[in-house]
Amino acid sequence: MDNHVKVALIASLDKYAAISGIDSVKLEDLLVEAFSKDLGFLEKVEEFDEAFDQYPAFEDLREVFFDLLMINFFANDIKKLEEDYLESDEWANIEEETIDRGTELLNLLLYINECHDEQITPELGDFLKEFLLVEEDEFQDEFHIYEDLISNQQLVESSVEDICGHAGMIELGEEMEELFVPFMVFFHQPKVSVQIVQELEDFSSNKEFDIAVYTLIATFNNN
Repeated sequence: MDNHVKVALIASLDKYAAISGIDSVKLEDLLVEAFSKDLGFLEKVEEFDEAFDQYPAFEDLREVFFDLLMINFFANDIKKLEEDYLESDEWANIEEETIDRGTELLNLLLYINECHDEQITPELGDFLKEFLLVEEDEFQDEFHIYEDLISNQQLVESSVEDICGHAGMIELGEEMEELFVPFMVFFHQPKVSVQIVQELEDFSSNKEFDIAVYTLIATFNNN
């Protein structure tokens, strides 16, 4: 299991458990075991889903953790496969099988990996324009998915209170509805911050999820 993924998963799960007042140790063990096994991707997905099925109190995190499972595959598992595996029919079938899984968090984690490679600090404008290419004509699907972030970029310079308050006043698209606050708060403060977590607890209307996802992203960025 990739260490960046492991640290982010545990930190996120622990925060969700602490805010919710529920124990995450057994689910954590099952997920780390599933992520670490020498199995094909779909077999890992099966074990991953079985773990979440056993602990429905954590259901809100299933799809964002699926993104972590995917990142773990790209970072760790793929090293054991052929160089052109991502061009293979087998991978195309996996993509088809999992097309409805995960969230837009996957793109953000891939962008953070790219920032690490280029030794630059993640920034919302860079993520939208240089990574997602939302201003290019051929990437208008991305423009529509991320329109809520594009039209509210100024919030990154404000505060957690403003971000949370604004999220409650606008009609968010389906893809960004749950992720708007943690994405915006991450670009507001990309480093793990006790103060930011406290402010999310004070001002978020979905604090367990927002704190868990912010912690996941910021911890992944810090490693």
